[in-house]
Amino acid sequence: MPRRRSTGAVAEWTPTERRRLRALRSPADIQALLDRIPYSTEPVYRCPRSVLRDGRAHCFDAAVLAAAALERLGHPARLVDLRAVRDDDHVLALFRRGDRYGAVAKSNFSGLRFREPIFRSLRELALSYFEDYFNEHGEKTLRGYSGPVSLRPFERLSWRTEDAAMDAIARRLDAVPHYPLLRRGAAAHLQPVDRRSLAAGMLGVDRRGLHRPRGR
Repeated sequence: MPRRRSTGAVAEWTPTERRRLRALRSPADIQALLDRIPYSTEPVYRCPRSVLRDGRAHCFDAAVLAAAALERLGHPARLVDLRAVRDDDHVLALFRRGDRYGAVAKSNFSGLRFREPIFRSLRELALSYFEDYFNEHGEKTLRGYSGPVSLRPFERLSWRTEDAAMDAIARRLDAVPHYPLLRRGAAAHLQPVDRRSLAAGMLGVDRRGLHRPRGR
């Protein structure tokens, strides 16, 4: 467990925002907050302040908010980017318990959210999303993952409270090295998701936010 509790740049938060963040006492509390927020289908980025104000977020917005909330619990504010083909990428807020990784995340798909801190490596964590990572046609689309991306370099942009910082964070996530999850040629042998798993993964999905792959 983290040894100290971070204030997470207290001066940036309003009293109301601090009160809402103080109520999040664990990664599970943070996940519960993300689950209550409707999935955003708008083509805009929201910083943590804007997510708290507007009550809407997609996976990137929510991961940055989760990183800010995890920071207050003593975890470094770090993200991991999952890279996909014929699908949207996905962003996780990373945390650790001892030497094991876990994640907080929001998704339009039910299986791409919280992960308990039981994974020995980021590769293990990323692979835990593989079977649940598919598009609306049932194609398994996850292909790679990034190393941890710290939000510390974005302090000068006030990433917790300024929407303008989100573009810079997104560019960084795109630019960092990503590591493949599949061996060469393995994707050609992947089986489509069965109907039952497809229905479960898309439970509650907002179809306006679905990626529309070409060729179908």
